[in-house]
Amino acid sequence: MRAHLLLLSFVASAAILNSPILAAENTLTPEEQADGWLLLFDGESLFGWRAVGDADFRAADGRIVATEGDVCLLRTTTQFSDYELKVDFRAAEGTNSGVFLRTSPEPTKVDRDCYELNIAPADNPFPTGSFVGREKVEVPVTDGEWHTFEVTAKEGHCVIKHDGETVLDYTDEKPLGKGYIGLQHNEGKIEFRNVKLKPLGFQSIFNGKDLTGWTEYPEMASKFSVTEEGWLNVKDGRGQLETKDEYGDFILQLSCYSNGDHLNSGIFFRCVPGSQMDGYESQIQNGFEGDDRTRPLD
Repeated sequence: MRAHLLLLSFVASAAILNSPILAAENTLTPEEQADGWLLLFDGESLFGWRAVGDADFRAADGRIVATEGDVCLLRTTTQFSDYELKVDFRAAEGTNSGVFLRTSPEPTKVDRDCYELNIAPADNPFPTGSFVGREKVEVPVTDGEWHTFEVTAKEGHCVIKHDGETVLDYTDEKPLGKGYIGLQHNEGKIEFRNVKLKPLGFQSIFNGKDLTGWTEYPEMASKFSVTEEGWLNVKDGRGQLETKDEYGDFILQLSCYSNGDHLNSGIFFRCVPGSQMDGYESQIQNGFEGDDRTRPLD
């Protein structure tokens, strides 16, 4: 099997820095971006999610909403192992729902196939904030108002905060490995927003000082350097910079800045080592027709 290699390829100037993103609903702040957070819900669609069951999960008014249908799990299409998770939820009176952690694609026993962080009335055997089938807690929750779960899941240790207060500290002697994030509809209306996840164990592949860990190709026109601000900069034409390390499954996060109109650049991954721009390319090209950003030049 050919090497799994991350490669940066640039045709014009580019630099890595923080993008100016406002702190609005369903967005990441610049601080969250710099800290490695991922936005799991874009506020407009269910991209990156898959329903397992028959409920009316939909994206509406910046929310993930379900009101009726069968018991159903809306799960991510990506699995995660150790992470921090933040999610806002709003439950109508009598609603039974939950946030599933490290879940299998179709869990049948919640005390074996996942960790179900319940959203349920006070008279439920496992009310809001509990791990269903594992540990019960009692948390004051107001129906029809927004609340926030914060989860830290590291190996077999899970810590749950509800509205900023730690309500559950659970250790599993036989911990589950990686799994999906799931949002459940069981009964009643449930809404979710600001679904954000930070994988634990991220490592920087750029030290902000020099090109240690990267392979240059001096026979190509591009000239790579590190600026005083600690940004990776390239100029002078077509070329590439390639990591020396290889990667299998990974999450890559970065920011880029184009220093002019109609610049053509890209991020290559799963590349053939030493081969010019050979792999999957995530395009960076800021040219568009007129004032219409939905009509790219390339």
